[in-house]
Amino acid sequence: MLSVKNPVLFVNRLLAILPSDDRRWILGHCEPVELHLAEVISEPGERIRYVYFPTDSFVSMLTSPDDHAGLEVRLVGNEGMIGTPLILGVEVTLLRTFVQGAGPAWRMTPERFGDALRESSALRTTLNRYLFVLTSEVERMVACTRFHVLEARLARWLLMTQDRAHSDHLHITHEFLASILGVRRVGVTKAASALQQRRLIQYQRGNIAILDRAGLIDAACGCYGTSEAMYDRIMG
Repeated sequence: MLSVKNPVLFVNRLLAILPSDDRRWILGHCEPVELHLAEVISEPGERIRYVYFPTDSFVSMLTSPDDHAGLEVRLVGNEGMIGTPLILGVEVTLLRTFVQGAGPAWRMTPERFGDALRESSALRTTLNRYLFVLTSEVERMVACTRFHVLEARLARWLLMTQDRAHSDHLHITHEFLASILGVRRVGVTKAASALQQRRLIQYQRGNIAILDRAGLIDAACGCYGTSEAMYDRIMG
């Protein structure tokens, strides 16, 4: 077991929704782990080795076409889980998953997760709703990528990351941003410079500080806030 600092202080929102007895049973079959920056959790085509419920960590999930380094399709923090194919009885993942924000999480084997799904109707209901939210977010992301300008998409992504990092300071390179947003590096440089000129962010040597969250929300496309409101409405 990997060590983790005070895991009881952190909350996974999916688990928090559950009745106390169900939550205690699940946590009794989890182990607290520390996820490390840039740690690869899974590669496309691999069998899922663990289910993760992040508490104060977050991961990036990318699809990787043969002719591209990868495009981020999901960003998961303490509002979600990693290993969703298992909800549908599928044991493999099609996405590359790596740790973007280090920190603690709860980890569970697929076997114990299967037991939990059979034992807890509340867990099944909660995760079915979560799958609906994820599907809706992917649909929105497709439209966002196609129709919204890069500056607005970058602002949205920074806000989503800030929500999961619980910090105004992010360590992100232009190369990484270009990869996950599916654009050239020069495009990210121009978009980040525009946000910096508006004094919404400060960027220097891979470090981004969010200076004006309200202004960044105004700069983001309307997709930010809509997905979060849906999560709150559907998940309760």
